[in-house]
Amino acid sequence: MQPDRTSELSALLARRLLVLDGAMGTMIQRHGLLEADYRGERFKDHPHDLKGNNDLLVLTRPGIVAGIHREYLEAGADILETCTFNSTAVSQADYNLSELVYELNFEGARLARVLCDEFTAADPAKPRFVAGVLGPTSRTASISPDVNDPGYRNVSFDELVANYVEAITGLVEGGADILLVETVFDTLNAKAALFAIESVFERARRRWPVMISGTITDASGRTLSGQTAEAFWNSLNHIQPLSFGLNCALGAKELRQYVEELSRVCDCYISAHPNAGLPNAFGGYDETAEMLADEIESWAKTGIVNIVGGCCGTTPEHIKAIAERVAAVDPRKVPKIERKLRLSGLEPFNVGPESLYVNVGERTNVTGSKAFARMILEGRFDDALAVARQQVDNGAQVIDINMDEAMLDSLAAMDKFLKLIASEPDISRVPIMIDSSKWEVIEAGLKCIQGKGIVNSISMKEGEAKFIEQARLARRYGAAVIVMAFDEQGQADTLARKTEICAKAYRLLTGIGFPAEDIIFDPNIFAIATGIPEHDNYAVDFIESVRWIKQHLPHAHVSGGVSNVSFSFRGNDPVREAIHTVFLYHAIKAGMTMGIVNAGMLGIYDDLEASLRQKVEDVVLNRHPEAGEALVEFAQTVKEGKSKDSGPDLSWREQPVEKRLEHALIKGITDFVVADTEEVRAQLAAAGKPPLAVIEGPLMAGMNHVGDLFGAGKMFLPQVVKSARVMKQAVAHLLPYIEAEKSRTGLGSKGKILMATVKGDVHDIGKNIVGVVLGCNGYDVIDLGVMVSCENILHAAREHAVDLIGLSGLITPSLEEMSHVAGEMQRQGLQQPLLIGGATTSRAHTAIKIAPNYEGAVVYVPDASRAVGVATKLLSAEQRDGYVGEIAAEYSALRSEHAGRKGATLVSLEDARANRFTWNQPYAPVKPAQPGRHELTIPLADLVPFIDWSPFFQSWDLAGRYPAILQNETVGETARQLFADAQAMLAIIVSENWLTARAVFGLYPARGENEAIVLYTDESRGTEAARWVGLRQQIKQPQGRFNTALADFVGEQDYAGAFAVTAGLGIDDRVSAFEAAHDDYSAIMLKALADRLAEAAAEWLHMKVRTGFWGYAKGESLDNDALIAEQYKGIRPAPGYPACPDHTAKRDLFALLDAPAIGMGLTESCAMTPAASVSGFYIGHPAAAYFAIPKIGRDQLEDWARRKGMSTRDAEYWLAPLL
Repeated sequence: MQPDRTSELSALLARRLLVLDGAMGTMIQRHGLLEADYRGERFKDHPHDLKGNNDLLVLTRPGIVAGIHREYLEAGADILETCTFNSTAVSQADYNLSELVYELNFEGARLARVLCDEFTAADPAKPRFVAGVLGPTSRTASISPDVNDPGYRNVSFDELVANYVEAITGLVEGGADILLVETVFDTLNAKAALFAIESVFERARRRWPVMISGTITDASGRTLSGQTAEAFWNSLNHIQPLSFGLNCALGAKELRQYVEELSRVCDCYISAHPNAGLPNAFGGYDETAEMLADEIESWAKTGIVNIVGGCCGTTPEHIKAIAERVAAVDPRKVPKIERKLRLSGLEPFNVGPESLYVNVGERTNVTGSKAFARMILEGRFDDALAVARQQVDNGAQVIDINMDEAMLDSLAAMDKFLKLIASEPDISRVPIMIDSSKWEVIEAGLKCIQGKGIVNSISMKEGEAKFIEQARLARRYGAAVIVMAFDEQGQADTLARKTEICAKAYRLLTGIGFPAEDIIFDPNIFAIATGIPEHDNYAVDFIESVRWIKQHLPHAHVSGGVSNVSFSFRGNDPVREAIHTVFLYHAIKAGMTMGIVNAGMLGIYDDLEASLRQKVEDVVLNRHPEAGEALVEFAQTVKEGKSKDSGPDLSWREQPVEKRLEHALIKGITDFVVADTEEVRAQLAAAGKPPLAVIEGPLMAGMNHVGDLFGAGKMFLPQVVKSARVMKQAVAHLLPYIEAEKSRTGLGSKGKILMATVKGDVHDIGKNIVGVVLGCNGYDVIDLGVMVSCENILHAAREHAVDLIGLSGLITPSLEEMSHVAGEMQRQGLQQPLLIGGATTSRAHTAIKIAPNYEGAVVYVPDASRAVGVATKLLSAEQRDGYVGEIAAEYSALRSEHAGRKGATLVSLEDARANRFTWNQPYAPVKPAQPGRHELTIPLADLVPFIDWSPFFQSWDLAGRYPAILQNETVGETARQLFADAQAMLAIIVSENWLTARAVFGLYPARGENEAIVLYTDESRGTEAARWVGLRQQIKQPQGRFNTALADFVGEQDYAGAFAVTAGLGIDDRVSAFEAAHDDYSAIMLKALADRLAEAAAEWLHMKVRTGFWGYAKGESLDNDALIAEQYKGIRPAPGYPACPDHTAKRDLFALLDAPAIGMGLTESCAMTPAASVSGFYIGHPAAAYFAIPKIGRDQLEDWARRKGMSTRDAEYWLAPLL
């Protein structure tokens, strides 16, 4: 096996583009091989035809394969792909050679290994790498091969995993440096490959770099199984690949837009190896080496790729031309992508801080819908699919699927239904939430979905080990998880229990590397107004737990089963709807991300009847003890009132027609919209006004009201979708009249305007209105619709010879897509003015982010009323130049103003080092009185006087400094009671030795070396004990201020130390006992006091070191207030804090001190265990002081990574907050 070459590859990729080889099949065809060549001597009597089995040539004609490899290496390829594309059991079964899979992969890798080693030895400055190829197989796990049976599959996920494990084992044992999952046309197959890869990694106890390359099959921009490029990335990025990209099917020109898309969304390196153009009529490829190199050189110069090569039709000539063209081009810089919950069905669905509330459809749940349960039990799967489709049509952005029914084979039902959904693109376009109380059902579901879904749910009810095991598996399948606030003591029903369990789960999950943004907490929504006083605060507890999670557990999300809250009123839908609406209004304001609720059971907060809303709000917010009883009583009148209705309430039909239209828009009622629109049109026509006035008047007024309610969180997305449908029907009715008006007035075309909602966005109401207004004013409008790719926009612009191009978008990512379109217009030489509009666009964004990408005119159009004026000026020979110049000057001023508001300026690392801290006073370092490593057990009574109580109160969300907080007007009474309880427990902790406090520390000869502090084993200073690689302030400092590093405080012949202390030994059993007794208050109190004792231990130990063990401050005499104020000489900086933001420094510190010997440990993310622990370093210089490193430059990042022996990518991960 090869050593892990990830760091070497990452270092190379940061410096230059790497080149993949080209097509193997194309080159084999040149040899004109016959059946006998494939058979060789070994397989001369094999009963099956073998011609075409190219992978077999590594055994029967290895010289031919080696010769092709050699040609590609001579052409300049850095990465050689093994000839193992079809070396899996299912693919080799076509030749009756499944038993050869391991041998084919081993020999394929070995053959390439020998040649790569030969070329590396000849030129060590250009190392060569073997990419072990894992092809897609000849089967597809997401698509049925039988059109009459969409639920059928000719291969299972487990079968694919077993196939890939065998192939991977051969590849790595044969010498592969990289595993390349290539030509992915079905993402579920690729998921199986990644699952197998992780299984092999786990078995080998190490990792190999992974490259993933998918195939966009045609101009639709989707894989064969239907995913867009970004959805494909969201589905597979859980393996944290070295690179991600595309190959095959398309030529470079056609593939470019999809590679660009991945370049924007992927936080890893980007690879691309396109075909030599599109195939000709004879299946050959006509694109020459120079033609392909021209396009790929353009990619490289645009900065969208890191690894380039060729696929079908490419030859060593193509690879040589590509290698020469990209040799001097700087590689793409890996972007820092915002941390979001990135889900996918066939399309991506990303949830971040700016996202609106996410509605999860609940009707495909046998436990929540009797009708759906009957469909599944009776085998009426077509009807069940219709329910799922309706959920999506009604605005569900995720659909929850649950098959937990006693009379049902839940596993089989989940498997079948998800496979059927995969064949329904209008359903499978959204992510799937797999909902079950049985892990085996969840796992069966995960084996059926190609997108990134959500597991609903996992919890600690069976203990931490089971919880972590299931979380690791969910991650391996590429899913996010809902974590129930549930442990071995039961479901959390109070705020304290909810926050405690969620915090613990967060700590455990992030500790094993589970991304925080993929964690969705469900802190349990329980029924209110049950008549049981203990239940009265359930809704408040949930809402406050949401607020706490958003404040204390970064990047995590919150969900819940909303229908539970109204369970006491089942049978009374109007009251349940009101409870859901009020509850969600407050929960969303607190930060709730998503909820499982029937979209049809949601109202509009402001439209609830005032007395009903007040009584519901009294219950939800637990305003007084009688609230529940009052609502139960009031609910009878609501129910009775509704039961007397013979049909829907049509009283709103008595209002004036303009108000009726507004009501229909807000409520999403389409029944009367055509009649009402016609009534308004006729009235306005009688008054001599054109049909356009209907849109500009009552319809726009209604939509503005919808927008206001939506922005205030009083309407939800499903309702807005319904409003849009009403608007579209009204506009569609008016169009013939508007066209007739145009004919009547005899207006000719003033120009052609192309309009499109950009790729990734489906919002088109505003665009449609602008189109109508422009059309009515004599312009020919070519509307391409929604989700339009950049390539299609520019193609249509040329085809129709348009005069203007208008881009629209509502969601934030559309802004980036608009910038991309502007850049492509510039690159492809278009000259039409570009109009920008949509809800998230602005004049400033257009000026700063979009206009600089295009030399032509770029104009922000804030609303439909401005569109005609802008178009007129841009197409007027007299007005155009002056108007364009005016806009350009305005945008230039906006850019200058923005540039003037930029943050702190960074200096180069070289300049920062030149401005390092220097000490101008005489200073002789004090040699430690007791050097070396020491272990101590600290009596708890010795620590009590050193406790800093202010953070204790902060941990209970009581703001204020001790002791002043005890007299605070607002929280003083609570603080005094809390403090009394703390003192009482502290006395017991000390007297009964509930906890053990232990410390380990060491004092060593040391010296500073730029940003590193080198610690030596003894005074000879010949052997390094450890090297603490630090960072330096890089923000430009005022005159007289230094760019400081901690190493500046350590001289050439100096001393430094390190320590680790804990006061958490023995805490787990005590906390468990409290929790078993349902005494959460005491459990939390014990943890809070253990934290304070750990900090006190660090303070106590530092004092002992200063005055004794090291002894540089023997005469020090400071009280606790002075210690808290840090009035002593020297500092004890801790990893993860402002002066030492690198958490990985703890790894070196723990290794130096052997901290596990005193019961301390580190998680994968460098969190310390027990939780009540502190660690850091000792610096004794009299001028040493704490400082902050808020931001560093790229030069320091790369220098730090090199000094740490870490890949730049890993360095970016650990130092992300500083970049």
